[in-house]
Amino acid sequence: MFRTKSVEQSIRDTEEPEHGLKKSLSALDLTVFGVGVIIGTGIFVLTGQVAKETAGPATAIAFVVAGVVCGLAALCYAEFASTVPVAGSAYTFSYASLGELVAWIIGWDLVLEFALGTAVVAVGWSGYIRSLLDNAGWKLPDVLSGTDVAEGFGFDILAFALVLVLTVILVIGMKLSARVTSVVVAIKIAVVLMVIIAGLFFIKAENFKPFIPPAEKQESGGGWDAPLVQLMFGYEPTNFGVMGIFTAASIVFFAFIGFDVVATAAEETKLPQRDMPRGILGSLVICTVLYVAVSIVVTGMQHYSELSVSAPLADAFKATGHPFYAGLISFGAAVGLTTVCMILLLGQTRVFFAMSRDGLLPRFFSKTHPRFHTPYRPTILLGVLIAIIAGFTSIEELATLVNIGTLFAFVVVALGVLVLRRTRPDLPRAFRTPLVPLLPAVSVAASVWLMLNLPVETWLRFGVWMVLGVVIYFAYGRSHSRMAGENR
Repeated sequence: MFRTKSVEQSIRDTEEPEHGLKKSLSALDLTVFGVGVIIGTGIFVLTGQVAKETAGPATAIAFVVAGVVCGLAALCYAEFASTVPVAGSAYTFSYASLGELVAWIIGWDLVLEFALGTAVVAVGWSGYIRSLLDNAGWKLPDVLSGTDVAEGFGFDILAFALVLVLTVILVIGMKLSARVTSVVVAIKIAVVLMVIIAGLFFIKAENFKPFIPPAEKQESGGGWDAPLVQLMFGYEPTNFGVMGIFTAASIVFFAFIGFDVVATAAEETKLPQRDMPRGILGSLVICTVLYVAVSIVVTGMQHYSELSVSAPLADAFKATGHPFYAGLISFGAAVGLTTVCMILLLGQTRVFFAMSRDGLLPRFFSKTHPRFHTPYRPTILLGVLIAIIAGFTSIEELATLVNIGTLFAFVVVALGVLVLRRTRPDLPRAFRTPLVPLLPAVSVAASVWLMLNLPVETWLRFGVWMVLGVVIYFAYGRSHSRMAGENR
């Protein structure tokens, strides 16, 4: 259960003709992937929602705090991705440092995280597209608009079609995926910058007063929807005030989820030792700056107490008499979600591919396409399954599982850096996480704290999925592992 797979063996596996991925990505491609998956509806919705309910204008500080927490994890990811440039991200890193069982658990966790994330984002994208079609006078039949729209049978044809189209793009090749992502991200950033620049002209200084509103006790029923930390320690999170900034940080943190997906493309990067750290850290810095700018604009245009929760930035422009920008924001959100969906799907297929190459999942899925050199079998399988889930199911209530799964991966990667530094100090490291062991330890503590702020019911669902994963490991993965064969 605790056998590790050496870094050298992991790299040798990538050199097998039928099981290796084509190297075609640059540092710019990786940065674009990171920005593409991080910036979604969060920048248009979450900023105003948190400002109104949790932190006021100090939401900008909350984004900085969340960015620092992600930055700590990003430094750990950068060391691993440059040292072990193999598909699989946290799964591969764990296999090299913490052992097979831990690697399986984190891989199983990432499969859930990326699958649910892709489906939820596809459903959200469908909603924006339907809204834009309605504004243009085109209306889809209710039966093809999703289960939350139609009575009885419903199928979200737009979400289903989006996932299938993105699956085809990913099968054809990473370079095509990178080009599509680059175009869409350019449009998305252009929309965000236009919104920021336009909003600067409508800022009123009095809307920033008070910048840190007086503290208020956060209402909670104390049941399954209460944060775990409240039940464990009797701690009651607050809205507003200085502590409200940290409460807000635990919420807006989820707007950053996705930068870890960049690490799954390490094997397909031309110069991973140099480009992986640049891609991971560069995308995180760009998105943090954009988030802070948007939060300053939205709280400056309209007093935080008057912001709407559903579409705060768009409604702020409407309140100032500029509905054109509200439509622009909806367009930017719809375009933005396309890349979020594609890169989450990319991340899941690479983790699945790495697990099958190691024998923990059927080896049938580890063969690459003879022409495109992409993991086409898991891409097609997972793409079709997620398309069906997105078409038939509205699973927003499971979205928090994406959050806890990401934070769990952060914890494992930080611990893996500590372990590998001790067990393999001889490994050449193109990028070294600074201040070891202090920085990884702080990263673990920060991630665990944010996990404790998630509802109890999220922990229970996560626990059920993990138990199922452990059962599958002992029933199949442990005996079929390639490491088991080599040790016989």
